[in-house]
Amino acid sequence: MVRFSVRSVLIVIGLVIAAWAFLTILSITRHVLTWVLVSLFFAMALNPAVEWFMRRGVKRRGYAAGLTFLIAFAVIAGIAYLFVPTLVSNVNDFAHALPGYVHDLTKGRGRLGFLETKYHIVEKIRTAVNTGGASKVLGITGAAISVTKSVISIVIATITIAFLTFFMLLEGPAWMDRFFGLIPERSRPRWQKVGNDIYRTVGGYVSGNLLISLIAGTLTTATLLALGVPYAIALGVIVGILDLIPLAGATMAGIIIGTVAFLHSITAGIVVVAFFIVYQQIENHFLQPVVYSRTVQLSPLAVLIAVLVGAELAGILGALGAIPVAGAIQVLLLDWQRERRERAGPAQSKPQPEGASP
Repeated sequence: MVRFSVRSVLIVIGLVIAAWAFLTILSITRHVLTWVLVSLFFAMALNPAVEWFMRRGVKRRGYAAGLTFLIAFAVIAGIAYLFVPTLVSNVNDFAHALPGYVHDLTKGRGRLGFLETKYHIVEKIRTAVNTGGASKVLGITGAAISVTKSVISIVIATITIAFLTFFMLLEGPAWMDRFFGLIPERSRPRWQKVGNDIYRTVGGYVSGNLLISLIAGTLTTATLLALGVPYAIALGVIVGILDLIPLAGATMAGIIIGTVAFLHSITAGIVVVAFFIVYQQIENHFLQPVVYSRTVQLSPLAVLIAVLVGAELAGILGALGAIPVAGAIQVLLLDWQRERRERAGPAQSKPQPEGASP
């Protein structure tokens, strides 16, 4: 018979309750935690500019953080001023052209006519709507409400992330000093080095990924404009966003943009597909090694595993944050291995007593 003390039973029950409470809180606050992580990545990307201003004569960190934040906001506003009107125009043009596409589809004409002639897609949609009845109408209404809530959530998230990023830039070093102050003085230099390595890894990855995505979106927009493909600005923005996703993002963007280009003309589709094949090779073998060589030093297998696990756990955001998290874990593992070697070194170098076998 195995006997357990009352104290052991109470400890196990307490741990189970604590784990349940932690997971419940994590599930409820997952959106807030996502905002915090996104703000942390942005703060790491902007912090080098803050430090640059402080080295150039801006003594107070608050002024440097405010100046960096204003410059970043001005750059984003300038890009929006240049491209958003064109983006809105492209979306409106697409909305006006959509009835024509639908008409060609229902008549079996145009580039999408094969969907009707071969697969009878219109009849299938009509059957689904007729069998769905009022529930379909309610479903559309529910979708409209859901879209409205999503737009409001995006606005709130954007404002919140902007304020969180600014306060992280302003108070980040002070918080890190308080955290390191809790560590015993003997091991403090070690963990300060680990923290600096993680900051260098994550910050370098975030800055590099944003730069590569900007290059991808700009080159795609220029190529589509040269070919006369409609909605070039909007499609370039899609490429820039999807290219943030490691490994699979550029491929997904190539499939979407290639399909739109083929709908415009066969020549444009072939050129766009060739462009994405060439660009992907340049990005994988030149841009990423140059940008990530001094930051995230992970093997392709480790990158693939990290992206797959992150995407499974948290979707697109998980895929975006997988490589920085994997890089941080690698820093911790390397530090642990180095600490073990340093501890094993003195133990092996101790003189053995006389008569002892080696």
